Amino acid sequence: MGWMRDETGLGKNAANYVPLTPLSFLKRAATIWPDHPAVVYGSYRKSYADYITRVTRLASALNKLGVQPGDVVASILPNIPAQAEAHFGVPACGAVLNAINTRLDVDTIAYILDHGEAKVVLCDPQFLPFLAEALDQLTGPKPTIIEVADDQAGVHAHGHYMEYEALLATGDPDFDWIMPEDEWESLALNYTSGTTGKPKGVVYHHRGAYLNAMGQVLSWRMTLHPVYLTIVPLFHCNGWCHTWMMPALGGTVVCCRDITAQAIFDAIADEGVTHFGGAPIVLNMLVNEPEKQRPVDHIVEVFTAGAPPAPATLAKIEPMGFNVTQVYGLTEVYGPATECTWNARWEGLEGDERAAIKARQGVAMPFIEEVRVTDETLTDITRDSEAKGEIMFRGNGVMKGYLKNPTATDEAFAGGYFHSGDIAIQHPDSYIQIADRAKDIIISGGENISSVEVESCLMNHEAVLLCAVVAKPDDKWGEVPCAFIELKDGHSATAEEITAFARERLAGFKTPKAVVFQELPKTSTGKIQKFALRQQAKTI
Repeated sequence: MGWMRDETGLGKNAANYVPLTPLSFLKRAATIWPDHPAVVYGSYRKSYADYITRVTRLASALNKLGVQPGDVVASILPNIPAQAEAHFGVPACGAVLNAINTRLDVDTIAYILDHGEAKVVLCDPQFLPFLAEALDQLTGPKPTIIEVADDQAGVHAHGHYMEYEALLATGDPDFDWIMPEDEWESLALNYTSGTTGKPKGVVYHHRGAYLNAMGQVLSWRMTLHPVYLTIVPLFHCNGWCHTWMMPALGGTVVCCRDITAQAIFDAIADEGVTHFGGAPIVLNMLVNEPEKQRPVDHIVEVFTAGAPPAPATLAKIEPMGFNVTQVYGLTEVYGPATECTWNARWEGLEGDERAAIKARQGVAMPFIEEVRVTDETLTDITRDSEAKGEIMFRGNGVMKGYLKNPTATDEAFAGGYFHSGDIAIQHPDSYIQIADRAKDIIISGGENISSVEVESCLMNHEAVLLCAVVAKPDDKWGEVPCAFIELKDGHSATAEEITAFARERLAGFKTPKAVVFQELPKTSTGKIQKFALRQQAKTI
């Protein structure tokens, strides 16, 4: 150790230690690239100089409304410029951003506003009726409502509340941002899906968001001035931290309110989109509407997550000019936390073999210290591509905990790791691959059946657009696989055909014992709502 034993005079000070925060990215970008496009939405075009001015006015205006450091400011907004501005403007006045899922029911919105104690809500006119109903249910003080019109989409203000642009006009463009004194200070509050019981409030800190954003720059192999399309909702893990990340590279955020194949293909052609993230349902949308694609001369980099994409989908989308990287994470780890980092040894793989590798969830991203797959005793499973265990996380990209719920927080962090609840195998090269959510494993006659495996098989059928496999109660076997299938337009299939197709490719006990054709219920982020299908399967 030598001289290291004596560190007198080597302490932290204002010169050598500054709390990490993604707010610093925007300040830097506005200085370096003031004229570069920062936010684009139809005819709406704002440079970095414009962006930081609007963000600063928002921070000042909220401060004038009485928002204090540590207070919560909620938003119920689609992916429009005001939502991107809120990601900087709310924390710039010291407050905590609570971006609320726009598809939630009134009761859940009311619960979130009560539980998070929001002081202000920024709301799109389309969702004001739901918010008004929710306000009637609140037990605590009612928040101030700011209406955020979206004239680009023809969603105009109702006029019942102060409008967003009028709010900004009250703000001081020279307002001094209230930067965190400690990087552990709370930055954002995100509520989990809450498929059972009340949703839990996941709290992010400035340090985690900063490191997540920086780490994804490396994972996505980004260089200066990317053009990012906002398909991942900004209420979903704060858009996987991508809006915070873009100013670090002088990137352009292209807002997308309504997610359609046409909108995505047009943004790539018209705006030069280079990157986007999205659930596998987005990839499916693109491969099933190839006629809407317009010629472009660049590869689009895609992060996909939310559920393992079927190898069949991955095999189809790459030739269309998309390089897909499978990532994986949860709200509790700021969005993506593992990536299927591509290895040169796989370059020769083609077709199904290549797609099967790309369907892995991979290895830890640079800001996650450790990802393990363990048994109940926190012992690592054998890396043999067969043994199953639970995915565990440790690192700076893990949440602070669940708001006002120390019991759930302690359970989630038992043993010094965040317990994901996801079941995976681990390959000899350390890459993990999800086998299932713990609750989605089907146990039939003592045999464990991975719903993901059965779904991947069925997705290879030419008539299948989407599918979900859940457990159906069975007197003899305890439970058996039940497949819910959404067919492609212009295609048909019978239950017998689907069953025969599966039987040729899977063990008999894994073959669906019931097949239901219907539109699948989905969350706003494109995840199939299996909990609803499990309930339905009980009645079949």
